[in-house]
Amino acid sequence: MSKIAEILEKAEIYRDKTARNLSEMVKIPSLSCGEELVIQEIARQCREAGFDEVRVDGLGNLIGRVGYGPRVLAIDAHIDTVDVGERSLWDFDPFSGEIRDGFVLGRGTADQEGGAAAMITAGRILKELDYDGEYSVYFTFTVMEEDCDGMCWNYLIEKEKLVPDFAVSTEPTNLNIYRGHRGRMEFEIQFHGVSCHGSEPERGDNAIYKASRFALEVENLHKRLKSDDFLGKGSITASLCESSSPSLCSVSDYCRLYLDRRLTWGETKETATAELAEFLPEGAKITIPVYDCPSYKGTVFTQEKYFPTWKIPEDHPLVQAGVAGYRNLFGAEPKIDKWTFSTNGVAICGKHGIPVIGFGPGNEVLAHAPNEKTPVVHLEKASAFYAALPYMLEKGGK
Repeated sequence: MSKIAEILEKAEIYRDKTARNLSEMVKIPSLSCGEELVIQEIARQCREAGFDEVRVDGLGNLIGRVGYGPRVLAIDAHIDTVDVGERSLWDFDPFSGEIRDGFVLGRGTADQEGGAAAMITAGRILKELDYDGEYSVYFTFTVMEEDCDGMCWNYLIEKEKLVPDFAVSTEPTNLNIYRGHRGRMEFEIQFHGVSCHGSEPERGDNAIYKASRFALEVENLHKRLKSDDFLGKGSITASLCESSSPSLCSVSDYCRLYLDRRLTWGETKETATAELAEFLPEGAKITIPVYDCPSYKGTVFTQEKYFPTWKIPEDHPLVQAGVAGYRNLFGAEPKIDKWTFSTNGVAICGKHGIPVIGFGPGNEVLAHAPNEKTPVVHLEKASAFYAALPYMLEKGGK
């Protein structure tokens, strides 16, 4: 029996186990900075699967390894989730982990503990195949991505010195192969005015009006931002406005505007900041916020909220290895595309230049949405894909 046939057979044998593993993760709420219990559960599953190494780093990421090769392939899933939002919008308990009608139900099944469950099965398959190829396959179960995408991988690369040759993000792709996405950054703009009694507003200087005029300029800026043939158009929008005044009968003396900026190819922190500076009123201040929340282990690893754009060419060896794996496993041509949202790829590839592809179970339209679910068949296929990839890389994508 060929390796591909063995991988497919084992992925099918462990399909229900993969679904149950995901179910156990979903039952444990795991918001950013509160992932400790789900990390413990995933570590238990990795040890049960026979991984060669299972450890937790100083930030709280779980690192599993299969193989002892000189090269490094990293397969990543962030295991924190967003909150559930308005419960009345859910048709089922978001933390039930129920397996029903071919789906695993609940928060995190698509974004993105489904990828984590498939990774564990892939590690089990590689162990049972006695994989001894040229790659050490690192399975990383990372924290705090929803709060600050990529920060966990900056820690892995800069502090833990885990520097892969190639990486795979298991964020949901509907089993398509992704090779990039737009970057993003956050801006905070502070406007100052002079308060006075609201009965004579002309005596003051209204900070809300300053912010409002600036916001209209931001709206116009969005319309003229550049576009990329693959990644699409850059974007900018105001996402928060807060103000203060001595009373509700006073002119506002302070206003804070928050901006969400999506960066297409060729746009950077410097170019995006310069665009805003062109119409920034005198006295206003632009800052890029810094993330400094402690992890569940109490570790603070600060990061500016700038997340670089990234993409790799379609003919890149990593993309082609993924395509070869897909063809050999599933007898079809994969769709090669991009994410609309941001992932840990902003650090792995965007900042550190390490090639990344995406392949994950679940549909990204369900990310952060009520009634999140992932097909069990996606879990099976994803586990086969991850197990096959080191073999495909060794064959040069053939």
